[in-house]
Amino acid sequence: MAPVDAVARPFFSSPVSMNRLRPPGAVPEDVFAGKCIRCGRCVEVCPYHSIVPLDARAGVYAGTPLIFAEQIPCYLCMKCVQVCPTGTLRNITQDETRMGLAVIEKYSCITWRGEALCRTCYNVCPFKEKAIHLDQLRPVVDERHCTGCGLCTHGCPITVSPGKKAINVKPLFAQARVKW
Repeated sequence: MAPVDAVARPFFSSPVSMNRLRPPGAVPEDVFAGKCIRCGRCVEVCPYHSIVPLDARAGVYAGTPLIFAEQIPCYLCMKCVQVCPTGTLRNITQDETRMGLAVIEKYSCITWRGEALCRTCYNVCPFKEKAIHLDQLRPVVDERHCTGCGLCTHGCPITVSPGKKAINVKPLFAQARVKW
């Protein structure tokens, strides 16, 4: 079941927010609820249990899939995009995935503050040296290659507040407008 913070919103308010992401290949959020038939195939096929269906408290988004990146990130197995019958999750490759963009909170990151040397986000990134590289031993995200999978957020040892770490994924691509 999805945590309450992600679904305690107005009836028509999107559940997508920081560290709350749609699975890989998702169409933009403004058409997602209308296109997704809530079949649950993406939830069933995910071997990591990263994808959860939202409950009735999510309003019109009830039954749609969501990933809570700080709890269980997307491991980019890409099985969900292969089983979606409606194309709500488009069949794309790992490196084409853009679920969001990891953003380092430099005032929270212990490496950026100079308190300690932590490379966790760098070490867990499936595209290290592309999506995250080290500059003077500090992590830097390259927006051209970040998939927004949330592995960095999940691995980050610094919790700033519930649901927020020193590195977080912002769902920039889900919020893109549909071009007709």
